[in-house]
Amino acid sequence: MSELRRSPLHDRHAGLGGKFAAFGGWEMPLEYAEGGVLKEHAAVREAVGLFDVSHLGKASVTGPGAAGFVNRCLSNDLDRITPGQAQYTLCLDESTGGVVDDLIAYLYSPYDVFLIPNAANTAEVVRRLAAAAPGEVVVSDRHEEYAVLAVQGPRSAEVLDALGLPSGHGYMSFAAGRLGTVTLTVCRTGYTGEHGYELVVPWEAAGPVWDAVLDAGAPFGIRPCGLAARDTLRTEMGYPLHGQDLSPSITPVQARAGWAVGWGKPAFWGREALLAERGAGPMRLLYGLESLDRGIPRPHMVVLLGDVPVGEVTSGTFSPTRRIGIGLALLDKASGLHEDDEVTVDIRGRRSRMRVVKPPFVQPSVR
Repeated sequence: MSELRRSPLHDRHAGLGGKFAAFGGWEMPLEYAEGGVLKEHAAVREAVGLFDVSHLGKASVTGPGAAGFVNRCLSNDLDRITPGQAQYTLCLDESTGGVVDDLIAYLYSPYDVFLIPNAANTAEVVRRLAAAAPGEVVVSDRHEEYAVLAVQGPRSAEVLDALGLPSGHGYMSFAAGRLGTVTLTVCRTGYTGEHGYELVVPWEAAGPVWDAVLDAGAPFGIRPCGLAARDTLRTEMGYPLHGQDLSPSITPVQARAGWAVGWGKPAFWGREALLAERGAGPMRLLYGLESLDRGIPRPHMVVLLGDVPVGEVTSGTFSPTRRIGIGLALLDKASGLHEDDEVTVDIRGRRSRMRVVKPPFVQPSVR
């Protein structure tokens, strides 16, 4: 097995008692010794949390017509936004419409688009874009040029204000900032459902910026948070995780992510496959599940209607906010299931009662 990559903040995580786990080819903190997942989750919902998400990919597409080229490849319509704004979009397989990756595109100018894919998929996204790029467009993998720190929670703006960083820009937009001698980008994005920001920082400056954010956030109850809390937070919002709720075998039509598709565009990868599936109707759809007993759904568990298997859990966890088991599941359209219907989930041989619901499980406050 190849050696796991490490964040530039690895030593700081270790110093905080971080418990590490492999994720997307990286060794990243799962949780910290002081508090654990429940306290980290609560900090983000009630105050502010700081995540190291430097494992996320970074890539740039530059040159004449760069934005137009990206728009002909990725699913969402980049023409809907203007420079200084960001957009959630999908890299789809041309033949099947399956999701190769979901990512954020940052539009700097018609000549410069910055992409943040998922860690494990960065090389494949870059490969596909580079193979399709016309001669004047350059696609570059910049994975270890930048670190990414996520400052998330209702008091996140106060932390940025204390640091003198921009905080007033709108959701899914970004602005340049300066912290001491470090120039960075402040993005009004996140994966928690709370008001928050992601700081794109030069790799070598990650340590001092991390320290400064923790120091400035101390009066506001900031807490360092690991990937376990990131997962419980995003599941409460019904946000998909690639490899589970989205994948090369799960299309955006099945995952109810059609809002991230520019259906009116003349071209994007996978367009014909998606139009055909949307026209015929998908064979399965992504729903939410919430426990009616003490069961906690987990990925790959079978969902049953009576004794008949009707789907599979894609994501599942214990909701620290709701104090119940919650999950996402792909359910067969032929089952006739709708919201508020009851199903069971096979949890290691025991049937657990679940209600079919529409996420999110917790009211978002991102805007």
